[in-house]
Amino acid sequence: MPPKITDSNLWHQAEMLMQPAFIRVIDNIRKQLDVSPWKGTYQDVLIWSPGTTDETKATVTRLVEELETATPEQADEIRRSLAKLPMPHPGYHLCLQRQDQQINVDLWELCYEVCFRDYVSGYEAVAVDTSLIDECGDVDWNCLENKVRDLVERMFAKLPA
Repeated sequence: MPPKITDSNLWHQAEMLMQPAFIRVIDNIRKQLDVSPWKGTYQDVLIWSPGTTDETKATVTRLVEELETATPEQADEIRRSLAKLPMPHPGYHLCLQRQDQQINVDLWELCYEVCFRDYVSGYEAVAVDTSLIDECGDVDWNCLENKVRDLVERMFAKLPA
């Protein structure tokens, strides 16, 4: 789940870093895949809140599908029903495969590791890594690239041999 940020200044800093971090993560993964025995594909996924039942997921999925062909009156009713249910947020995974091994990597989690200091998945309290922001308040591209490269290299080094 994405970390929750309530401070508007921290939110702005995190927002400023996320897109460049994502782009650098994808590019560094590409570079690692070029020299790795692993093959990678990308997949859009839905991320549900912990504890969401399969029944609830199925209900939400069915209602979203029904919304596409609903009349205006039906659509209003469906939206009211959906408003009472947990909604997933979009995710993006790297699916690594080598022979019969497969590993899925949550790319947003990698970006959170880049953008936040000492990021721990599932722990909502975060601190923006301000070393990635220069004295003018802009992205420090060299620091960002170095952190992303190190993170992606460590990720590939941990893959099974």
